[in-house]
Amino acid sequence: MGFVTIDGRLLRNSLGHFATGVTVVTYEIDGEQLGLTLNAFTAVSLDPPLILVSLDRRSYASKNLEGRPFVVNILSGAQLQHAMNFAGKPQQDCIIDWHDCTPGQPPRLAGCAGYFECAPWHSHDGGDHILYLGEVKDFGVAPDVEPLLFYGGKFRTVGGYADDVVQTS
Repeated sequence: MGFVTIDGRLLRNSLGHFATGVTVVTYEIDGEQLGLTLNAFTAVSLDPPLILVSLDRRSYASKNLEGRPFVVNILSGAQLQHAMNFAGKPQQDCIIDWHDCTPGQPPRLAGCAGYFECAPWHSHDGGDHILYLGEVKDFGVAPDVEPLLFYGGKFRTVGGYADDVVQTS
């Protein structure tokens, strides 16, 4: 059986048909608050409480996240500028508000739909990405705040509940 050649662009576009939330992973280096937008985030385990983020090896964050505490900030539908800013596309009018954190804690964005503060657990080779597992130490949600979504190469917001759709035969 031979190997099939995969068109990377076509694969990426196909994977884009899976709707995801949009997050910013934040961390600190020498007192500087840094972050990276990503949508490759998932729950891994409840016992112990673990989450996973996948960072492109070429990113600045992938080289600096090893062994550092970090926060996964789930962006709200109103934080598109934050997503763009931390994706390396600075937004002229974007003001980054940071939540007041205790010294020694990783920085966290204010106004998010939720957050997961993590201690480093393990990292793994993921091809052109590095997979970082974090042990959840603290978390919170803003139940009335809708998240920012990414689907089909575009940012979106929640449009309603599937239960609300009436199907006729």
